[in-house]
Amino acid sequence: MPTATAAERLVAFLAAQGVDRAFCVPGESYIALLDALHAHPTLDLVTCRSEGGAGFMAVADAKLTGRPGVVLVSRGPGACNASIAVHTAEQDAVPLILLVGQVEKRDLRRNAFQEIDYGRMFGGVAKWVGEATEPEQVPELIARGYAMAMGGVPGPVVLSLPEDVLAMPCAAPPVPATLPRPAPPAPEDAARLAATLRAAERPILLAGHALDSEAGRAALQRFAEAWHLPVAVSFRRQDLFPNRHPLYAGDLGLRNPDAQRAAFAGADLVLALGTRLTDITTQGWTWPVPGQRLVHACSEPRFLGWHFPAELALAADAQAVIAALDAEAPGAPEGRAAWNARLRALHLADCEVARSDPPDGVPFVEVAKLVEETAAPDAIVTLDAGTFGAPFYRKVSWTPPQRLLAPVSGAMGFGVPAAVAAALRFPGRQVVCAVGDGGALMTGGELAVAVARGAPVKLLLSDNGSYASIRIHQERAHPGRVSGTDLVNPDFRRWCEAFRLPVLAVESRADLPRLADALRAPGPLAAVVRTSLSAVLPPAAEGPE
Repeated sequence: MPTATAAERLVAFLAAQGVDRAFCVPGESYIALLDALHAHPTLDLVTCRSEGGAGFMAVADAKLTGRPGVVLVSRGPGACNASIAVHTAEQDAVPLILLVGQVEKRDLRRNAFQEIDYGRMFGGVAKWVGEATEPEQVPELIARGYAMAMGGVPGPVVLSLPEDVLAMPCAAPPVPATLPRPAPPAPEDAARLAATLRAAERPILLAGHALDSEAGRAALQRFAEAWHLPVAVSFRRQDLFPNRHPLYAGDLGLRNPDAQRAAFAGADLVLALGTRLTDITTQGWTWPVPGQRLVHACSEPRFLGWHFPAELALAADAQAVIAALDAEAPGAPEGRAAWNARLRALHLADCEVARSDPPDGVPFVEVAKLVEETAAPDAIVTLDAGTFGAPFYRKVSWTPPQRLLAPVSGAMGFGVPAAVAAALRFPGRQVVCAVGDGGALMTGGELAVAVARGAPVKLLLSDNGSYASIRIHQERAHPGRVSGTDLVNPDFRRWCEAFRLPVLAVESRADLPRLADALRAPGPLAAVVRTSLSAVLPPAAEGPE
């Protein structure tokens, strides 16, 4: 019986971990890996139209499964195109494995055709970069890469695989995956935290990426209810906690209202669970404010005390912290109820939508509210980056198991690939994608994958002829001086029809009832919405130029 190739060992390892899907743009530099995936009984290979799209699909799939997303690309240009997904996975704390077909072993570090030193290229953004120079190294390297992607704060790893090494026989036996057990807090720290919570009259529980799982969401809600803690979520994590729950206090995102920021600054305790306390979540490194009591739990110690000194810093898993407090008796001062109600009222005020009647199209906030009304209890909504997405974060309420997949990294082009991956992963669930005219032309070609695979994505395409989020900044900084932000778009209805999708044109409010019916109906949809630009621009920029 012939010895398995290094590529076959790698595929067998992934399958043994429960990985059942990989995304790729095929390349000659990893032909042996493609062959190992040929007719594999459990591992589905999704062929995409761009490496960036394939990477975004893998990131979205990882968000939905909790397992590393796997993306296969060729050397040089393929790896460069996929780098946007590596950055997104790092910013979003998502496990990702990028497998790059490399030049042959003899050509390494000789500036060969399409050669890149991936350790240098990805060293500042990936958690780890490995390279095989012998076939016997491959089982060890893929096991290490898997563990690195999943351990601590999840993130991306990159594995460089020379073309000839992949095809060589590999005598080394498979290496089992070794993942560390989630670390609990020390008993004395759990007791100290419990005492701190009992005494806090104005606490805030800030929930982050480490609770992004079905079990994490359930634990978070149980914990908040038992201890009567108001819950705020970190940047673009709205689906961690039921937004209609009286304890939901909103998100920490872009441009929080001044009244809400002031109230958060008045908390007498911030309990940050499973978050790195990055810049947007901390409102530009300004919250927690100096002197505010902070308890910070993060599974990687390097993120503790990074910018904010903590009264209690726990190098522990967020769910393990919650589990440790199950043995403690909950308690809260009488004033806690009034504090919770105050935070809730501020959030609800932020959710209000003021009606406007712009002359140039439909305010996209009304489309977002329509999605809220028509969303199934387990709907998955994917967002691209752009101003059109803002109302989905502040004006729409989310209730698990509904999912909101949006790039924490702010990467344009995420929406359509993410929706395709979601529809492939959960073919029976409603999947809605909102994307702007800029992002649609970046990776919208992945709609071809949706059609080929029969994935019934419902696309909401906001067409306002502008890179609107940049235009807003431009008008604030340089009023009336439009430079580089206007777009001349194709006829998006015909563009969507070219993918053989049923198309609905939304030109005015009168078309919204038909859009609601189409969102509720089964099957795919492409709705092209003539979106108002003036509705989102600063007031001084409204009107004709």
